[in-house]
Amino acid sequence: MKVGRQTTLRDQAILSGVGVHSGLPVTVSLHPADAGTGIRFIRTRLEGRREREIRADIRAVTATEFATVLGDASGPLVSTAEHVLASLCGLGVDNAVVEIDGPEAPILDGSAAPFVAAIDQVGIETLDEPRRYIRVLKPVRVATGDAYGELRPFARGFRVEAEIEFDHPLIGRQAFAFDGRPDTFRREIARARTFGFMRDVAKLWSAGYALGASLENTLVVTDTRVLNPEGMRFPDEFARHKVLDAIGDLALAGAPLLGTYRSVRGGHKLNCAVLSALMADASAWELVEAEPVRTLRGHADVAAGLVAPAYAPDVS
Repeated sequence: MKVGRQTTLRDQAILSGVGVHSGLPVTVSLHPADAGTGIRFIRTRLEGRREREIRADIRAVTATEFATVLGDASGPLVSTAEHVLASLCGLGVDNAVVEIDGPEAPILDGSAAPFVAAIDQVGIETLDEPRRYIRVLKPVRVATGDAYGELRPFARGFRVEAEIEFDHPLIGRQAFAFDGRPDTFRREIARARTFGFMRDVAKLWSAGYALGASLENTLVVTDTRVLNPEGMRFPDEFARHKVLDAIGDLALAGAPLLGTYRSVRGGHKLNCAVLSALMADASAWELVEAEPVRTLRGHADVAAGLVAPAYAPDVS
């Protein structure tokens, strides 16, 4: 395994579904890409217009209300990009072109699991170019009321911690942490679904949101119970999904992060605000290049003072 080298997909992967907010049918195709491409979105089937392309970057975020929306001066390009980005980041894919024929990525089953399955089916290829990382040098924190998010240095790669608190008997206070490994992402994060409350449905619909939401793609909670017949996939599925969303939002750094992100009562808006604050402070981060050396199984991969097990793809 060439840990520390850039990766891409071995072949094209295609998924179709509906947008959770738009309710519109959409197909997304994940394509291999050359080293240095990063993650790029291409929007097709634009009536009377040429296709549009944008790099997945924090500077491309145009909205964070209920989902992360990417766009440019011409307007929004793709909404609800976080699950696609989380899947690529969580599995250690550096370069891919995401072609989408609608305004919003498909929600599928409400989690990243279908994207993970599609990526696993085509496989991940290691490229010859070394991977570049963004290493966090000092804490960067953004707070709004009783919510806050913080990126801070971490000597062992990439870690995400999320803590939530809802005044609801089925949720309450939950916390979960992700250690950055692809196997952990598959097993503990990818299957956690987006969730919503029945009491908010009418308000969301009137505002033009959740038009494609259903029990097939959303974990729906009433005041006393979960409506989905199969119940919850994890006892703390709500916190795990917050971790999933944070991984997707942090993928907008443009390169793998070496640091810890902690979110307390946060969401897309806070995630993106913290990442924006980091990138705006040139003294808070540095771009580094490393090729970690594989040590004994179960130990970290260390080189040049870096520990980077978080982005070791499952390839050979």
